[in-house]
Amino acid sequence: MRELAAGRPAGRGKGGQYARRVTPEQLQDVVRTAVGAVVGRGALPVEVPADVVIERPRNPEHGDYATNVALRLAKPAGRPPRDVAGLVAEELRGHAGIATVDIAGPGFLNITLAQGALGRIAVDAVTAGAAYGRTDTLAGQKLNLEFVSANPTGPVHIGGTRWAAVGDALGRLLEASGASVTREYYFNDAGAQIDRFALSLLAAAHGRPVPEDGYAGDYIGEIAAQVLAAEPGLLERSEPEQQERFRVRGVDLMFAEIKRTLSDFGVVFDVYFSERTLHETGALEQAVARLREKGHVYEADGAVWLRTTDFGDDKDRPLIKSDGAPTYFAADCAYYLDKRDRGFDKVVIMLGADHAGYVGRYKALSAAVGDDPEANLEILLGQLVNLVRDGQPVRMSKRAGTVVLLEDLVEAVGADAARYALARASVDQMIDLDLDLWSRRTNDNPVFYVQYAHARISSVLRNAADLGIALGEAADVDVAQLAHERENDLLRALGEFPRVLVAAAELRAPHRVARYLEELAGTYHRFYDSCRVLPRGDEEVTSLTTARLWLCAATAVVLRNGLAVLGVSAPERM
Repeated sequence: MRELAAGRPAGRGKGGQYARRVTPEQLQDVVRTAVGAVVGRGALPVEVPADVVIERPRNPEHGDYATNVALRLAKPAGRPPRDVAGLVAEELRGHAGIATVDIAGPGFLNITLAQGALGRIAVDAVTAGAAYGRTDTLAGQKLNLEFVSANPTGPVHIGGTRWAAVGDALGRLLEASGASVTREYYFNDAGAQIDRFALSLLAAAHGRPVPEDGYAGDYIGEIAAQVLAAEPGLLERSEPEQQERFRVRGVDLMFAEIKRTLSDFGVVFDVYFSERTLHETGALEQAVARLREKGHVYEADGAVWLRTTDFGDDKDRPLIKSDGAPTYFAADCAYYLDKRDRGFDKVVIMLGADHAGYVGRYKALSAAVGDDPEANLEILLGQLVNLVRDGQPVRMSKRAGTVVLLEDLVEAVGADAARYALARASVDQMIDLDLDLWSRRTNDNPVFYVQYAHARISSVLRNAADLGIALGEAADVDVAQLAHERENDLLRALGEFPRVLVAAAELRAPHRVARYLEELAGTYHRFYDSCRVLPRGDEEVTSLTTARLWLCAATAVVLRNGLAVLGVSAPERM
């Protein structure tokens, strides 16, 4: 094995102790501790803030990080912000991981980390591995996350596919931030749409035209054939019996295909909840009774109503129709209560923009049962997805005939590109997804660009291993060697990852992770182009070589972890 050339002792350098590291999260604690010290000696008559804002300055010349804590404390302290900033800066300058603290403008603190302190971020990332970026920010929150929930009357279409990608990524994000998440699919296997589905299968089996308001598409004929194969003598029975068997077997077959398609897409739910069980267990009647006990139910025109206008809805909603049949909203009430009875602190529901009208009634329902809609219920609305190829819209599916399906998108661009593309945009934005772009293996394809960065690093690490150059022990790496501007840019970007995940989880915005990964990939490519990692020819292996390998390995960890949050693979070769 090639030996490392002599260099500065690992963990030492300017500022004394490079074992002291400062990431953005740790810097928040450092600043709070500094404020606490100033308050403790009586210099500031204020309460120590529970949180401190740490940001990256737009201009790198202003330091590695900045905080406005002095401006926040100035008014309660009754002192000018720059005076408060001076007191806090004095405390911060004594921290071994901080090189300089400057007071800027009206009282901002610009903080430059000691060289080795910044470098330790790379060691932290490699050492933590898959755990790097995970926090306990949302620990203690028990969330029920419902998404997709497409009716079992047809394959998953492109709208449901967007929710599959975004919902699964959001679940992963929330878990990475410490929340307990149950992913749930509401299986609408009761109601008029199921009757129309059964009649459509029956018509296909007999070679008759699709009934009015029925379901068309090749998949109807395929499922009808499967039902007949399982029950060969079915068409000899009475038509009501046939319809019932097509309903039972057809729904089972359709939902099995939905689950398989989603699973192939990397989306598996913890709970598949059957609407039919609400009818069979008496949950609907119990829900109406509970709402009646709260005093919000009344009868009019032979129907039973929930007075949702008392809670901001635009009109009252029927629970039981005049013919005695429960409404869809009654099932919604029973289902919401079931979730809350299972101990979930918050019910999160992801719906398409065409369901915007549900928001008011759901919030009214939450309030009617005694919950706080702002605390116990959250509804996310997502916009539509348009597919284009050669600049023209793609509208037709091979199997469904009128809509584009999940399997069509995956066939066109692959599961990784599909998931990344759908999660890359904010859900409140309509997407025009260019199939030509997302199927390319070039850097203008965002997912390829990010995955290629990971593959490039993997190649560097393989080449290092072939040369006999090992990372060695974390305690031995001289991270103070990482002093190049491009190295520091990359280290700061790696240090931001935990905060990116937390912000994306709290804002329900997986697209922030995708955009961060693209920026990180670009930062890595600029570093690689400016800083040679491996020695050439007979050049010695130095401590800088090893430090840069750690930086490469750390970047691979973050790329891998970020892609995992989006449900996208991180290939080692491309």
